[in-house]
Amino acid sequence: MKRFHILTLLALCGWLQATAQRSMELPASEVARQMGIGWNLGNTLEAGDQKNNFTNRGGLGAETWWQDTRTTQAVIDYVKSLGFRSVRIPCAWVMGHISDPSTNTIDAAWMARVREVVDYCISAGLYVVINQHWDGGWLENNITASGAAKDKNLKVLTEVWTQIATTFRDYDERLLFAGLNEPNAETQAATNALLDYEQAFVDAVRATGGNNAQRVLVVQGPSTDIERTCSYMNRLPTDTATDRLMLEVHYYNPWQFWGMEKDESWGNVFYYWGQGNHVSGSKHNATWGEEADMRQQLQKMKTRYVDKGVPVLLGEFGANWRTISGAGESQQKHDASIKAHYRLLCQLALEMGMVPMMWDTNYRGRPSMTIVDRKRLSVYNPHMMSAISEAMLTAGVSSPKVEHRAEPLAVYDLKGRRYGVANALPAGEIYIKGGRKYVSD
Repeated sequence: MKRFHILTLLALCGWLQATAQRSMELPASEVARQMGIGWNLGNTLEAGDQKNNFTNRGGLGAETWWQDTRTTQAVIDYVKSLGFRSVRIPCAWVMGHISDPSTNTIDAAWMARVREVVDYCISAGLYVVINQHWDGGWLENNITASGAAKDKNLKVLTEVWTQIATTFRDYDERLLFAGLNEPNAETQAATNALLDYEQAFVDAVRATGGNNAQRVLVVQGPSTDIERTCSYMNRLPTDTATDRLMLEVHYYNPWQFWGMEKDESWGNVFYYWGQGNHVSGSKHNATWGEEADMRQQLQKMKTRYVDKGVPVLLGEFGANWRTISGAGESQQKHDASIKAHYRLLCQLALEMGMVPMMWDTNYRGRPSMTIVDRKRLSVYNPHMMSAISEAMLTAGVSSPKVEHRAEPLAVYDLKGRRYGVANALPAGEIYIKGGRKYVSD
């Protein structure tokens, strides 16, 4: 019997390895279609301090520097239960996680932790994007460097992505790599320089072989800005793989609605956005950047790229939910504005063949863009979530309701570790199921 069990185990391991190394058959356009609406694990694995660039002073504790919840399988499974099909994991590497700056070696413990979080997503059946996110400015703010400085930056980027790509080489098509985040490039000349870095990224990944020879890779438009991208991004990096590149931009628009904090001499904060959501007499009604502008912006990306076979990742979007007070103002209208903004953006993106991925910081307060309360495994902002759910249902990309799942809800302990079923737990054990706490019989 022991020999049988060993042989069976070996066969199973072989099957799992073959599954992990299966062919990468889907082109970028089909991967984009399957990614549906995505969610950002924001303020988490990209947290850090630029003073720690090219050091290992970030450590594993950096994960909770900017928010208070360590990521677990339970968190990711809850995100999946809401109907999201993909997760973007912003990652810091150079900023605080380099164990040997002479070779730009990524700390092994940090790499293992990123891999663990990626595995949570893969286990949940999600597509996942990992990137080289906020980097303390070493590259993001130095795209136009020249001479020896540029050569050094290209070397660092190549060495970092070679390590990441090697670590994840055998993962299947559900894992995507995004070379940068929001590279500061505001001119044609800067965009040309940006393309040199994106070429280095593509070349580094492809050189590691395995599934990386066909993996979908994401390159960023200049400043991930739609106008600049459509104006200056006249080509993509050359690629040895066919139809395996995706282009990323972000959508934070208009500034006065999503991010402005107080009225200024040149203009006021927009509390109210969209048809039917303005408040009569308020100075905080949007005067630009509403439905027609959103449609026009996304249509530009569709015409310029999607229609020509280049899928578009809206890697981040969002607007701050605020507490509204004062005579003549309306919290209800503001809430409706947030919902309208999220719903229309998701609907338009899906209709036009793009992947919208909402930004989420896990900050429980206002103003914030938080949808998921990771600590309590619950929806923090029902206006955002209901908007996204309605867009999912309209597009038919997913069912956002947990009770529609065919499989039973997973069970976790208070540390987020997964159990099989609740009745396998000792009597009196506290466990989490579907975002609620129970005590086993």
